[in-house]
Amino acid sequence: MHVAVSNGLRKMFQTMRPIMVPPAGVPPHRRKLGSDQVRDPLGLPIVLGRLGQLELRLATTRREIRQAQRLRYNVFFEEGPATVPAHLRLLRRDKDAFDRVCDHLLVIDHTPEQGPLKANVLRHRGGRVVGTYRLLRQDVAMANFGFYTSGEFDVATLIARHPGRRFLELGRSCVLAPYRNKKTVELLWQGIWAYVLHHRIDVMFGCASLMGTQPQKLKQELAFLHHFARPLPEWNAGAVPGRFTPMNVLSREEIDERRALIALPPLIKGYLRLGAKIGDGAVIDHQFGTTDVLIILRVEDIEPRYISYYGPEANRYAA
Repeated sequence: MHVAVSNGLRKMFQTMRPIMVPPAGVPPHRRKLGSDQVRDPLGLPIVLGRLGQLELRLATTRREIRQAQRLRYNVFFEEGPATVPAHLRLLRRDKDAFDRVCDHLLVIDHTPEQGPLKANVLRHRGGRVVGTYRLLRQDVAMANFGFYTSGEFDVATLIARHPGRRFLELGRSCVLAPYRNKKTVELLWQGIWAYVLHHRIDVMFGCASLMGTQPQKLKQELAFLHHFARPLPEWNAGAVPGRFTPMNVLSREEIDERRALIALPPLIKGYLRLGAKIGDGAVIDHQFGTTDVLIILRVEDIEPRYISYYGPEANRYAA
């Protein structure tokens, strides 16, 4: 299902420029941060977009990163079926080693107190943290301890196959239930798109989950992804040995395409609409109660209508 890229779209990508550039001649590790900052935005605006009462920003302080972790704990462990490790139960935050080196997008709701949430909220300068996404660039991953996704899928081989490309891992996305709507999702993608342009990313990838750990109950969805969303061989990557779960469990003719598409989680459907492909094999994640697949999205494969919608400079919801 490879989609050819038109000459017009290629030209559009060639003329795209980052929103801002880092200060010339100053290495990232030598730049002076504010007293409460632990993450350097590297020239990218901290506030990346606004839509009504919602604001999208990069987390730059330790407190903001903790707010992202607390939100993830709410969604993954309190609302979802994930099994809480003992050390996280005490913290009441979803925390791992990657958080220290990743960038974190935050959606903040500045609606007054009578908004959809009155209790159990994560406050941020008068607003509430209602959505987050975690971003890990290839250069940062290679300088530290690799990618989170590598624990499930062989992304190292994929990256080695394309030495001239810049890769970005997307992960740990979650939104509080009252905010799972078009506005919040569009604002998050505004931020991802701004980040992609600024850092000149070529390929995005990451794990996406289907609920449940019994592949036989997910055979329509898995087979649909296997037959209708496979990448070209040179852009494929499989589950790591010992964790590989076959997705080719039904023939193409046995798939009820409409039923399978309806059953797919909104996040996976959103990636497919953008132009993403799915790697080979799924992985059962018993801790989170999910079956994971590998998303692979080349920037050049993004549907042109989405480029036009968010703008070639990510300025649709610019702050």
